[in-house]
Amino acid sequence: MTIRSMINIIRHPAVIAAAALLSLGSIVSAPAHAQSAPFYKDKTIRIIVGFTSGGLYDQYARILARHMGKHIPGNPNIIVQNMPGAGSLSTTNYVYGVAKPDGLTLGMPGSGIYLDQLLGRKEATFDVRKLSWIGSVDQRDLLLYMRADARWKSIEDVMNSKEMPKCGSTGTSDLTTIVNNVLEETVGVKFQEVRGYPGGVEIDLALEKGEIHCRGTGITTHFAREPYFTWHKNGFDRHLVQTGNKKDPRLADAPTLVELMDKKKTSAFSRSVAKVMLVSATLGRPMIATPGMPADRIKILRDAYSKAFKEPEVVEEAKKTKLDLEVLGGAEVEAQIREVMNQPKEVVERVKKLSE
Repeated sequence: MTIRSMINIIRHPAVIAAAALLSLGSIVSAPAHAQSAPFYKDKTIRIIVGFTSGGLYDQYARILARHMGKHIPGNPNIIVQNMPGAGSLSTTNYVYGVAKPDGLTLGMPGSGIYLDQLLGRKEATFDVRKLSWIGSVDQRDLLLYMRADARWKSIEDVMNSKEMPKCGSTGTSDLTTIVNNVLEETVGVKFQEVRGYPGGVEIDLALEKGEIHCRGTGITTHFAREPYFTWHKNGFDRHLVQTGNKKDPRLADAPTLVELMDKKKTSAFSRSVAKVMLVSATLGRPMIATPGMPADRIKILRDAYSKAFKEPEVVEEAKKTKLDLEVLGGAEVEAQIREVMNQPKEVVERVKKLSE
C-alpha cells in the first residue's frame, strides 16, 4: 500500500468518526479513574480551646469533636487541645498567624477577642475581619454575681461604697471586664479587677477561697454546671445585675441593665458604648479558622458545625447537662464582627479609656 493510500484511509470520514468516539470515551472515563478521595479523609482536625479544661468552652468543643466529623466528607478524626493564655489571645494568635490555612486547625477563643483588636492591644497580632468564622453556640446575656456573704448586698451598695469589690477575670476581653466596664460607663459604678486567671474554673475557685468577691459570666453558664448547682442550693452567691433587656426568670433578684440605665438617665452615647462591648454576649462561644482557607472547606466546616448541634444525641445530652444549643451561623457571626469593628472613632476611644 502506498503512502498516499494510507493517508486517504486515515482521512476517510468513518475512520475520523471512530477516532473521535474513542477520544470522547477516554475523556468521559478519565474522571472515574482520576477522582480523588475527600480532602479530610484520614486527616485529623484540632480544635484549640483558649481556656482550661472543664469550662463550657471546653465542653462545647468536646461535643463537636465527637459529632462534627461525621458530617465532613472523609469523616476525619477531631481532637481537642487546650491553650489558655491572656484571655484566649494565645489561641487566636496561633490560629491566625501560625496554623496552616488548610482547614485542619480550628479555634474556640473568647467571644470578646474583637475588643482586644479594637483596643489596639499589642499582644493581639490578628485581624478578626480576616479570620474564617465557622459559627457560634450559646448566645447569652451576662450576669455579675458575688459571694452572698460579701458586704455589698446590691448594685446600689456598690455604687454608694468607697471600697470597690474585687472581681476576677482572664484579661481585657473577659466577660467580667466587659460587664464591669459597661456598668462604669452607663451607671458610674466601679469595681477593682483582678486579671490573669487562666479560665473560669480558676476564677470560681478563687471566689470560693475568698481571694475575690465577684465575677461576670454568661447567664447560661451560671445555670449549666458546677459549682453553680451547689452554690444555688447552699445560697453561696448573690446576683447583682443582668444585661438582658428582659429579666431572666431565674434571676428575679437582679435588676436589668436597662432598668439601671433608665433610672440613671444614661445618655445615648454611653448606651452605644455599652452595645459595642456587649456584642461579645451575642456572639456566644465562637469557632474560628485560619485566614485564607479555601471557600469550599469553610462551607464544609460551617455546615458540619450546624449539623452536629442538631443531632438527637447532642440535643438529649444538652437537655441533661443544661447546655444551650442555639447556633449562630458563620456568615452571621462574620457580619456582626464587621459591623462592630466599624464603629465611630469617639465610641472606640471611650471603650479604650474604660479598658485602661
